[in-house]
Amino acid sequence: LIGKLDLEQYDYSKGSGTPVRATEGTVLERIPPRMRVRRNAPIELPHIMVLIDDPDKNIIEPLHEATSKMSMVYKTTLMERGGQIAGYLLDKEQTEDVLTKMTALADPERFAKYYNAEGYPVLTFAMGDGNHSLATAKACWEELKPTLSEAERETHPARYALIELTNLHDDSLEFEAIHRVLFEVDGEKLLNDYMAAYPGAHLGEGEGHQVTYILNGKKGVVTVPNPTAQLEVGTLQSFLDTYLKENGGKIDYIHGEDVTEELASQPNSIGFILPCMDKDQLFPTVIFDGALPRKTFSMGEAHDKRFYLEAR
Repeated sequence: LIGKLDLEQYDYSKGSGTPVRATEGTVLERIPPRMRVRRNAPIELPHIMVLIDDPDKNIIEPLHEATSKMSMVYKTTLMERGGQIAGYLLDKEQTEDVLTKMTALADPERFAKYYNAEGYPVLTFAMGDGNHSLATAKACWEELKPTLSEAERETHPARYALIELTNLHDDSLEFEAIHRVLFEVDGEKLLNDYMAAYPGAHLGEGEGHQVTYILNGKKGVVTVPNPTAQLEVGTLQSFLDTYLKENGGKIDYIHGEDVTEELASQPNSIGFILPCMDKDQLFPTVIFDGALPRKTFSMGEAHDKRFYLEAR
């Protein structure tokens, strides 16, 4: 679903409690260059994917079978063997039905029960892709807002950003793990310090967060019992950030286990292969941890993101 998102309902800062939230940390240095592009642009052509958690596929999916009731806006063939794309405008009844279902999805009582999150602010929309584009739209709106009257603030185009709304449980949406390789480090020391950082951490499989490591051409498993983070990557990344700051070294974020193993086989290196995050973990992690660690997962391969199609 393509639509406008109210930027008054979005805050990318850590610990935000707005209905629309970032899923990982926003790098503030990336915003000013994007603001220079967006600030006075007459047309908006973003790639911002926002996710809803609808496991029953009750909101977006039924519309696939109902295009006969809609008016076609466009249909075109894409370059580079990309297939065809068609856009349809929802009629009034369909629009009202979607809004009713979205309101039910955002019901505080339903939210608290579904996520076991009594007392936590409702999260309805989680960023999937294009977080810095949406953050830029927010920054531009906040910059413009003081120059507007109260009436103008209600309807000004800059208050809204064009987004693609996608169901987290859409079959075509695939999460892929992003692994870690560290260079210019003493791998044995790093591994021992990792275990020392968490009480009861040990080599070998066990209850808790398990991560596969690659050191000196050999694989092993290290387990952290009773973790406080929701995800394995959270347990690992918080340690690595501190370790690199105190001991030096370099880190790279790698797609694919084969590449990770190859790079980790170099001298003075160690690799960590992380499990892929389950889709069901996304919303609870953002709700309880505030945001995912950076480079937690990738949504699809690069060739899945070739086309920026919608404009306002």
